[in-house]
Amino acid sequence: MDLENQKRVKDACDKYSPENVVIVLGAAEAEAAGLAAETVTMGDPTFAGPLANVSLGLRVYHAFEPQFKDAVNADIFEEQMGMMEMVMEVDEIIEEMTEIREEGCKFED
Repeated sequence: MDLENQKRVKDACDKYSPENVVIVLGAAEAEAAGLAAETVTMGDPTFAGPLANVSLGLRVYHAFEPQFKDAVNADIFEEQMGMMEMVMEVDEIIEEMTEIREEGCKFED
């Protein structure tokens, strides 16, 4: 997660409180999604950005996870994301995201 997005997340948490912030990611690879998820739950693993040593414990999901996918209009989801869902390693992404949430999320769904 780049430094500007880290700042946006931190600002949203300062304004709305972490328990009221949910992050939805769309990274194409499990590792990239996992790094971004780790950043908003346990802090920036590179220790370079605004979230270095900041454990927000945010709820974080990938757009292909059922928690997000089931909450949006199915026709629009299919139209906008269906093709990508067919070519990406969705199971790997879901596994990575689940592990990060189990390790670092501070809030219940």
